[in-house]
Amino acid sequence: MSNQPTVSDMFRRALEMRAADPQGSLSDLKSKIVSEFKSGSFPSAAFLTIPEYDNIAPEEDWTAGLPIVLRGIQNEDWGDVAHGIVISLEQVENYPKQSGREDDPTKNWRDRRRRIAETEDQVFDKWLPEDLMAVAERNVKS
Repeated sequence: MSNQPTVSDMFRRALEMRAADPQGSLSDLKSKIVSEFKSGSFPSAAFLTIPEYDNIAPEEDWTAGLPIVLRGIQNEDWGDVAHGIVISLEQVENYPKQSGREDDPTKNWRDRRRRIAETEDQVFDKWLPEDLMAVAERNVKS
């Protein structure tokens, strides 16, 4: 591990620890995170994100613990950093159990095109004359 981990690195490590002991308590996980990372430097607040989870759980879930992580970084308190990581991990774990994954192919609520298609069609019909629409359709086909 590098001298200065990122929040994403710590989150991925927490996922590995959780996978190794799925029945372990979250407070034990928090203690393991603290003991593993406390000898290194604190993560940079500039990289306070876990972007790979944007498509797996809603942003409000995977970011739930980031304010606590930030407070821990600012106060140089590994307990707060680990607590924030565990909160985000818990939210990411619970989301699929409670409502199914966002990237589940049977759920298309994240498909913006589906939600706006009817409105787009109304706008195109209103503002794009038929002859221009025909030209646009021909260009798309070619």
